[in-house]
Amino acid sequence: MTHVHVPTARAEDAAPAPVAPVAHAAPAAHPGPALPAGHVVRSPMVGTFYVAASPEAAPFVKVGQSVKLGQTLGVIEAMKMFNQIEADKSGTVVAILVENGQPVEFDEPMFVIG
Repeated sequence: MTHVHVPTARAEDAAPAPVAPVAHAAPAAHPGPALPAGHVVRSPMVGTFYVAASPEAAPFVKVGQSVKLGQTLGVIEAMKMFNQIEADKSGTVVAILVENGQPVEFDEPMFVIG
Protein backbone atom coordinates (compact mmCIF):
# COMPACT_ATOMS: atom_id res chain seq x y z
CA MET A 1 0.00 0.00 0.00
CA THR A 2 1.31 3.42 -1.00
CA HIS A 3 0.78 6.46 1.18
CA VAL A 4 0.29 9.80 -0.49
CA HIS A 5 0.68 12.99 1.52
CA VAL A 6 -1.91 15.61 0.56
CA PRO A 7 -1.06 19.07 1.89
CA THR A 8 -3.97 20.88 3.49
CA ALA A 9 -4.30 24.57 4.16
CA ARG A 10 -5.36 25.80 7.55
CA ALA A 11 -7.96 28.54 7.89
CA GLU A 12 -5.44 30.99 9.31
CA ASP A 13 -3.16 30.42 6.29
CA ALA A 14 -5.92 31.13 3.76
CA ALA A 15 -6.22 34.58 2.23
CA PRO A 16 -9.59 36.25 2.72
CA ALA A 17 -11.84 36.25 -0.31
CA PRO A 18 -12.05 39.62 -2.01
CA VAL A 19 -15.29 41.48 -1.38
CA ALA A 20 -16.99 43.04 -4.36
CA PRO A 21 -18.08 46.63 -3.81
CA VAL A 22 -21.81 47.10 -3.35
CA ALA A 23 -23.41 48.84 -6.27
CA HIS A 24 -25.91 51.48 -5.22
CA ALA A 25 -28.81 52.19 -7.52
CA ALA A 26 -28.56 55.62 -9.03
CA PRO A 27 -31.62 57.78 -8.62
CA ALA A 28 -33.81 57.83 -11.69
CA ALA A 29 -33.13 60.79 -13.94
CA HIS A 30 -36.85 61.10 -14.63
CA PRO A 31 -39.23 59.84 -11.93
CA GLY A 32 -41.86 59.03 -14.53
CA PRO A 33 -44.60 60.85 -16.33
CA ALA A 34 -46.04 63.86 -14.57
CA LEU A 35 -49.39 63.27 -12.90
CA PRO A 36 -52.38 65.44 -13.78
CA ALA A 37 -53.11 68.19 -11.27
CA GLY A 38 -55.30 67.12 -8.39
CA HIS A 39 -55.42 64.81 -5.40
CA VAL A 40 -53.70 61.46 -6.01
CA VAL A 41 -55.26 58.28 -4.60
CA ARG A 42 -52.47 55.72 -4.09
CA SER A 43 -52.53 51.96 -3.72
CA PRO A 44 -52.56 50.90 -0.06
CA MET A 45 -51.18 47.45 -0.94
CA VAL A 46 -49.58 45.20 -3.55
CA GLY A 47 -52.04 43.26 -5.68
CA THR A 48 -54.04 43.24 -8.90
CA PHE A 49 -56.32 46.19 -9.68
CA TYR A 50 -59.82 45.77 -11.11
CA VAL A 51 -62.20 48.54 -12.27
CA ALA A 52 -65.34 46.52 -11.50
CA ALA A 53 -66.64 43.94 -9.03
CA SER A 54 -66.76 41.30 -11.79
CA PRO A 55 -65.90 41.06 -15.50
CA GLU A 56 -69.60 41.54 -16.41
CA ALA A 57 -70.20 44.49 -14.05
CA ALA A 58 -69.93 48.17 -14.97
CA PRO A 59 -66.80 50.01 -13.78
CA PHE A 60 -67.06 51.60 -10.34
CA VAL A 61 -66.05 55.00 -11.77
CA LYS A 62 -65.12 56.65 -15.06
CA VAL A 63 -63.04 59.72 -15.90
CA GLY A 64 -65.20 62.83 -15.51
CA GLN A 65 -67.49 61.23 -12.94
CA SER A 66 -68.17 62.98 -9.63
CA VAL A 67 -67.28 60.93 -6.55
CA LYS A 68 -67.98 61.35 -2.86
CA LEU A 69 -65.75 60.67 0.10
CA GLY A 70 -65.80 56.90 0.77
CA GLN A 71 -67.14 55.94 -2.66
CA THR A 72 -65.56 52.81 -4.16
CA LEU A 73 -63.17 53.60 -7.02
CA GLY A 74 -61.99 50.06 -7.72
CA VAL A 75 -60.77 46.91 -6.01
CA ILE A 76 -57.38 45.31 -5.44
CA GLU A 77 -57.13 41.55 -5.21
CA ALA A 78 -54.46 40.56 -2.71
CA MET A 79 -54.08 37.05 -1.29
CA LYS A 80 -57.45 35.95 -2.78
CA MET A 81 -59.27 38.82 -1.03
CA PHE A 82 -60.84 41.80 -2.79
CA ASN A 83 -60.12 45.11 -1.06
CA GLN A 84 -62.13 48.19 -1.96
CA ILE A 85 -60.24 51.32 -2.89
CA GLU A 86 -62.30 54.25 -1.68
CA ALA A 87 -62.16 57.93 -2.53
CA ASP A 88 -60.49 59.77 0.34
CA LYS A 89 -61.82 63.05 -1.03
CA SER A 90 -64.93 64.22 -2.86
CA GLY A 91 -64.45 65.61 -6.35
CA THR A 92 -64.28 64.63 -10.01
CA VAL A 93 -62.20 61.73 -11.34
CA VAL A 94 -59.57 63.47 -13.49
CA ALA A 95 -57.57 60.36 -14.38
CA ILE A 96 -57.48 56.61 -13.85
CA LEU A 97 -53.78 55.75 -13.93
CA VAL A 98 -53.94 51.94 -13.90
CA GLU A 99 -55.49 49.48 -16.32
CA ASN A 100 -57.97 46.77 -15.41
CA GLY A 101 -56.10 43.60 -14.37
CA GLN A 102 -52.80 45.46 -13.92
CA PRO A 103 -50.52 44.58 -10.99
CA VAL A 104 -50.04 47.50 -8.61
CA GLU A 105 -47.39 48.22 -6.02
CA PHE A 106 -47.73 49.78 -2.58
CA ASP A 107 -48.11 53.58 -2.83
CA GLU A 108 -48.50 53.49 -6.63
CA PRO A 109 -50.65 56.36 -7.97
CA MET A 110 -54.01 54.97 -9.12
CA PHE A 111 -56.49 57.83 -9.47
CA VAL A 112 -56.43 61.61 -9.62
CA ILE A 113 -59.40 63.45 -8.14
CA GLY A 114 -59.85 67.13 -8.96
